Amino acid sequence: MAAEVLRVEDLRVSYHTPNGPVRAVDGVSFDLMPQERLGLVGESGSGKSTIALALMRLIRQPGEIEGGNVYLDGVSLLDLDGEGMRRLRLATIALVAQGAMNSLNPVVRVREQILDAMRDHDEKLTRAEADARVASLLRQVGLGLEVASRFPHELSGGMKQRVCIAIAICLRPKVILADEPTSALDVVVQRQVMETLQRVQEDLGASVVLVGHDMGLMAQFVHRLGVMYAGRLVEVSPVRDIFSKPLHPYTQLLIASLPRLGLKGRFQGIPGLPPSVLERPSGCSFHPRCPFAMPRCFTDDPPLREVEARRWAACHLLEQPA
Repeated sequence: MAAEVLRVEDLRVSYHTPNGPVRAVDGVSFDLMPQERLGLVGESGSGKSTIALALMRLIRQPGEIEGGNVYLDGVSLLDLDGEGMRRLRLATIALVAQGAMNSLNPVVRVREQILDAMRDHDEKLTRAEADARVASLLRQVGLGLEVASRFPHELSGGMKQRVCIAIAICLRPKVILADEPTSALDVVVQRQVMETLQRVQEDLGASVVLVGHDMGLMAQFVHRLGVMYAGRLVEVSPVRDIFSKPLHPYTQLLIASLPRLGLKGRFQGIPGLPPSVLERPSGCSFHPRCPFAMPRCFTDDPPLREVEARRWAACHLLEQPA
């Protein structure tokens, strides 16, 4: 069996505020296998995007990576100096950020933005070679050559997101982090962007970590899904298993809240609100909202453990005899 391309061990990230530290990511661990597509899903504030930024070493003050480690092809990313990490970005691990308009320079044409990424890694290209590379990258993401001479504001939202994907893959990275790449796009364009991302991932033989909150999108795209709550992973399972038999009560409520074709009735939400990251509950963070909470849930924090083959969950219920 092939070794994992990415391994995250006990990652902890905090933001320091006047009211105290906010633990945005609290001891998250997972592996990413070659050519695998892994999803991270959860409510807003669960720590999904912070994980993506931490993997890229882009956490800035008042944020701080406080513990754990990240191994990319056996290299410890958290032990690299700034220059060493800069050289790995794009070349080995790349980010497709949320909000393409904020990722692209509004006063620089698309061609120059793609070439800037390559020049930053000492790619020496003649004019003809540069034109050929830009044309090839745009073609890979389903865009015409005419896009190269345009400014970002001349492109639609879906086209801008494809340009971001083209920049992300320009040096053929092994891992692509996609942080809600279809936010603010309509459903037709969402599907086109995700099909583009899947196609380039398969062409490169890369692995993908998809961050988002759209369970339907995850169901169509990822192989394995990690469910986050209050900065922690509460379940990690193959995506088909999660939809057919969710293990954790939070995952069960997430699945139950999805609309279904052919079933009429009232939408069922999850009662209550996620906990304040400044005042995390004792024990299991989900116990104030959990319909199955037991006395020990109020005091003992359940670890993430393998409860079935290839299925991990953090819940005391799963430790009880059937």
